[in-house]
Amino acid sequence: MASKRDWLEAGLMVLGQDGAPALTIERLCAELGLTKGSFYHHFKGMSGFKTDLLEHFEAEHTSRYIAGAEVGGEPASARLHRLMNLILEDKGGNHDLEIAMRAWALQDPEVHALQRRVDRLRVDYLRSLWRELGGPEAEVEPMAHLLYLVLVGAQQVVPPVPADDLREIYALAMRLAPHDRRDNA
Repeated sequence: MASKRDWLEAGLMVLGQDGAPALTIERLCAELGLTKGSFYHHFKGMSGFKTDLLEHFEAEHTSRYIAGAEVGGEPASARLHRLMNLILEDKGGNHDLEIAMRAWALQDPEVHALQRRVDRLRVDYLRSLWRELGGPEAEVEPMAHLLYLVLVGAQQVVPPVPADDLREIYALAMRLAPHDRRDNA
């Protein structure tokens, strides 16, 4: 029997491949080779699945990255670099998922609320790191948005910007960063 996580991961895969209209119980069952009974063992219909799927997306594609960047209590510059590496190493097929989630958010209020929250969490984290780097307060907000918009924009162009090219873009942006106050301590 598949776990709840297996169903949610299958949902993210289907969403990334074929978009929200493809998220059906039948499609999920086919992907996992299981029956509807197994689906209903974990979820109270598609609305319950959707709510859990959105929470899973937030946990796996936002919270997990932030937690991974925070490991070790290093200076902000090291955490920002680790965050970039975690995201770029994980971006194999995730750009399709991010695009599908944003498209779905344009059509569904619950998904829209999730996308707003995810975007806010991501920018808030970047803002906190940039502030900790010690630059002028007037630059904190624009730089947090710049770093995030580079990633979002790189996913939206066709074809998406490759990870190695995105690393170079981030390296350029990081040259604008002040030295972390704790780097010299």
